[in-house]
Amino acid sequence: MATNIGMMDSAYFVGRSEILSWINSTLHLNLSKVEEAASGAVQCQLMDVAHPGIVPMHKVNFDAKNEYEMIQNYKILQEVFNKLKITKHIEVNKLVKGRPLDNLEFMQWMKRYFDSVNGGLVHDYNPSERREACKGGKDAGKRSAPAAQASVKSNSAAPRPHSSHGTRRNEPSVNQPVKVAKTTSTAVAAYDQQITELKLSVDSLEKERDFYFSKLRDIEILCQYPEIEYSPIVEAIKRILYAADDDGSVVVEAQAMVSESMKQRANLSPIAEVAEECIQIETQKRKNILTLDVDAAADATSYPRQRLSDVSDVHCSASPLATF
Repeated sequence: MATNIGMMDSAYFVGRSEILSWINSTLHLNLSKVEEAASGAVQCQLMDVAHPGIVPMHKVNFDAKNEYEMIQNYKILQEVFNKLKITKHIEVNKLVKGRPLDNLEFMQWMKRYFDSVNGGLVHDYNPSERREACKGGKDAGKRSAPAAQASVKSNSAAPRPHSSHGTRRNEPSVNQPVKVAKTTSTAVAAYDQQITELKLSVDSLEKERDFYFSKLRDIEILCQYPEIEYSPIVEAIKRILYAADDDGSVVVEAQAMVSESMKQRANLSPIAEVAEECIQIETQKRKNILTLDVDAAADATSYPRQRLSDVSDVHCSASPLATF
């Protein structure tokens, strides 16, 4: 099951329209924006669809308007996660704010999890009947989008034209407000769509900015490590990190620093080899001198013993002559 999935997973590339269509068809709702599910009640019922009976639906509040009421719904959702041993972290503080991107990403994860359970199939589940036990659940499915309500009202308010010539002359003045109302509702819906897209774009850019800033901060901390802080490559990296403007010459200077360091290493390497060879020769000489000293000392200690042995041999050989 998809309890934790990465940000580059295909689940996070599912569009907002597809998410809304999935929610509305599964739960028989009429949501027009993803952030309308910020109360947490929709998520609770989606988990009840995936695992029938596991969610205490009588505690879920579909009329939650305040943050403390929404938090109660998310507490119920967290308890369900704990029962199912789902390790997904719920960012309640962001979701209850109604930010489009945060709610979209969480619903994308919900859809991925829902699809991983029994292939996303729903068996013998009546969402409207299950919502009857919830606070505000009976009217949840009857709510429609504001734009749809405006269009319905405008259509119902439009009178049918009569066949008389007098009424035909007055038709432009009667139908004009209706046309204006339709145009206004369409414009408002278009502006709401643009605002939602702009909010999603801003949230996405802010998240991307924070991601790359954290990476740069990690690089800066690594460059401050004492053992490598003053190495040429680290100095070149710092030159790029702390550049005050977008001048391309900074990268060229950093590359020049690295190239100069490599040249210096190449020039110093033969000297280092000669120095190492001299050290090896000197060490060998010392070993040879030490060996000679040891041999000389051994000869010096063995010479008196040899003389004593020679004298003893003489005495031994002379003793028979003395008897004669």
